[in-house]
Amino acid sequence: MNAGLLIIILLLGLSFLGFPIYLALGIGALAALNLADLPLIVLPQRMFAGMNSSALLAIPFFILAGNIMSRSITGKLIDICNAIIGHIKGSLALVTILASALFGAISGSGVATASAIGGITIPAMKREGYPAPFAVGVASISSILGPIIPPSIVLIVYASITNVSVAELFLGSVLPGIILAVCLIAYGLYYGHKHNLPAHEKPNLKKIGTSVRKGIWALLMPIIILGGIFGGIFTPTEASAVAVVYSLIISLFVYRDMSFKELPQVFVEGAVSTATIMVMVGLSAASSYVITTSGLPQQLVSFFNSITDSPVVILLLLNILFLIIGMLMEANAAVVMMTPILLPLLNAFGIDLLQFGIVMSFNLCIGLVTPPVGLCLLLCNQTGETRLSHSLKAMMPMLLISIIVLFLITYVSPLTTLLPSIMAG
Repeated sequence: MNAGLLIIILLLGLSFLGFPIYLALGIGALAALNLADLPLIVLPQRMFAGMNSSALLAIPFFILAGNIMSRSITGKLIDICNAIIGHIKGSLALVTILASALFGAISGSGVATASAIGGITIPAMKREGYPAPFAVGVASISSILGPIIPPSIVLIVYASITNVSVAELFLGSVLPGIILAVCLIAYGLYYGHKHNLPAHEKPNLKKIGTSVRKGIWALLMPIIILGGIFGGIFTPTEASAVAVVYSLIISLFVYRDMSFKELPQVFVEGAVSTATIMVMVGLSAASSYVITTSGLPQQLVSFFNSITDSPVVILLLLNILFLIIGMLMEANAAVVMMTPILLPLLNAFGIDLLQFGIVMSFNLCIGLVTPPVGLCLLLCNQTGETRLSHSLKAMMPMLLISIIVLFLITYVSPLTTLLPSIMAG
């Protein structure tokens, strides 16, 4: 049996049996190394090589910035959104979507977005009489805006493997994120009017101005971070460090709603989250090395060439593949493992690596709300205290919208390449 194929079979089989992804990857890599008669020292060597990338330095900083924000700045973002659109029927659903987009522009994490935004808006929606499954559904699907809208941890991982510019990937993901947010807001408006969901009093300009004034420091954060990256003032890694310093100053000295006593816990949580991602990245890199040296990617190219010579069909098949993978694997691990395998195929069919990286990232982020893994859905469902099947049913129209947007950015390439080409001159 091909050693690379053995890894994939063991990964899928052990995942179905309930093994954690990192254990499934590790066991699969060890078994494949033994089958291929490769020395076991290859495993730690390739793990270290996979994690030894300067681009990955941004991950712990963005995670830490997200943890700090969730304790301080999140409420300000929600207040601003609520002040502006609170008078619309179903406004809390719209606030959840907008606040998730703003929070995602700093944290780059879907789970952090689900915890920070959903943890506040789901109970608020239930108190105002929203159906609990809908509250969970809209908070879950909105959380995927976190890793889609830049900065995105998944795109940083992809860039570390392919050497595509992180800044270009961030620019390319702006329009897909905005399109998805607008489509979700449109559905929220439709649902709110159809079910006659509650609305707040129409605010006056004074109330809006007060909310914006109180939350201006929170609003400035994504502008500073993304503006600095796109304007060439600092690199994405430097931007992640700036995000941490800015959020600390704002939380400790401006808003003063986080104390120094909370800092150790914030750093511990950030370290645990970073370690979880990096272990999976390292093990995925080791597994990917074995798969690549086994000759499986070349066999894959030959197989697809025998089926079709159309990039349109290849992209369709890859999207279906990643929708399935997203149900079973964590996005960062999937990117590290699958990207080196698919690179020969992408080059053979002339598929742009920038566009494909954004499409793959978008696709895998949908996996955050699809069982059996579906971390964001499970987290929001726990907050909403409702049956998972009911939440999934309420979320289904929004999930379908996300998949439609996925295929839109797959086949309309300017949606992902226009802004990078404009900035490149």
